[in-house]
Amino acid sequence: MDMLINGIAATAADKTWIEVTNPATGEYVDRVPRGSEEDVNAAVEAADAAFGVWSEKTTRDRGLVLYRAAELIRRDHKDLAEILTREQGKPIRESTDEVRGCANIFEYYASIAGLPAGETVTLGKAGDCLVTRVPLGVCAAIIPWNMPVLIMGWKAGPALLAGNSLVLKPASTTPLTNLRIAGLLKDAGLPHGVLNVVTGPGETVGAALVKHPRVKKISFTGDCATGHRIREMAQDHLKTLTLELGGSDPMIVMADADIPKAVEGALRGRFYNAGQICTAVKRLYLHEKIAEEFMRLLTAKVEGLSVGNGLSPGTDMGPLNSAEQLGRISSVIHETTEREEGTIRAGGCPLTGSAYEKGFFYTPTLITDVAPDAALLSNEIFGPVLPVVTVPDLGAAIREANHSKYGLGASVWTKDLATVKQVYQEVNAGIIWVNRHLTVPPEVPFGGTKESGMGRENGSKALDSYTQTKTLYLGW
Repeated sequence: MDMLINGIAATAADKTWIEVTNPATGEYVDRVPRGSEEDVNAAVEAADAAFGVWSEKTTRDRGLVLYRAAELIRRDHKDLAEILTREQGKPIRESTDEVRGCANIFEYYASIAGLPAGETVTLGKAGDCLVTRVPLGVCAAIIPWNMPVLIMGWKAGPALLAGNSLVLKPASTTPLTNLRIAGLLKDAGLPHGVLNVVTGPGETVGAALVKHPRVKKISFTGDCATGHRIREMAQDHLKTLTLELGGSDPMIVMADADIPKAVEGALRGRFYNAGQICTAVKRLYLHEKIAEEFMRLLTAKVEGLSVGNGLSPGTDMGPLNSAEQLGRISSVIHETTEREEGTIRAGGCPLTGSAYEKGFFYTPTLITDVAPDAALLSNEIFGPVLPVVTVPDLGAAIREANHSKYGLGASVWTKDLATVKQVYQEVNAGIIWVNRHLTVPPEVPFGGTKESGMGRENGSKALDSYTQTKTLYLGW
């Protein structure tokens, strides 16, 4: 599959390639060009040239392009979901949800096309001001491999509606669905050059985008270390940044919670997409009065999960996305047991056997008796491993929840409004769910505090980060 530069498939004969393989089977799926700094320069040049035409269109016209793209995504959702499962590994049901979620995002931004209208400021005898919001110019989006389609929607939707042009770099293991959706945006009427996709490694393509003087904004989703490097590299040109850098989301279950509902919430919140989600439940805090019953129900659910090829009917959880991911999770569990930092209640090993030998499969894992200083609690564990801690009261749960460098999301499961209020006021996180976890509709602002990043995606406020104010002062 080719890159898209200036809306045209761009593959040079002398390029090297990145092969995309199915993480469940190891089978070859497709290949994409290994982009270079020269390709980034060409993409930025195309985006810069197209910016004037796109930014001069009305927001209504830009919104109509997004709406038509959403229609095309829905039309092709089965094919797109299959491509996503083949390159990423998640069950086809989850891929279908993600593809439809991207369509939802484009429809949402199309529906609020009239919002970036600006305001007037009346200053009496001193005059009046007209304050408008204008697009930034060329923006760049760096997409992760875990939710590539949804996060493409989060970044491309507001960037394009606001009138910017965009250069997008997909993850090297999951570029195919992003390229297909970029093609559908072109089919929906997006002018040549407004959206350009450059495939290739982060140290080459990503770094060139961040350093390019004509790129005005970087929106990045990924790990903390890379996010900090991006922030440092972007300083020279004072770029606008949105950084979503992961999390270690706590789930607090109080004694008055609906236990069966909370068990289902923990199951989905941790093992959806094999736990490879920034806002997944990564630490489970159970009130001591309900801990035993909760763990009995949750353990049975976890041991009943069907793990396998995402394209196979009935699969509840697919493989990890890469051999590197499998190695990281295996290493974490090995260190936990070696240091006696927890007790494995379920799972705790890679899956073996003929059905799994060519894929990157790990058993859904529960760990209890977790030591307070265990790496499972202090680090982001990006896979199907859930540490469980018993707490005596809400105060202890909140202290434990905040004992992390991350602050992306958190959830509390209770029927008591006073408990909800205290968690909302005291837990350091960008989003607090009550009696649910993981859900982020397009209307809801999303982002974190502390090491989880800066800026917000989703919702009408995301448009602000893709625009800047411009003031006309009328002195009369």
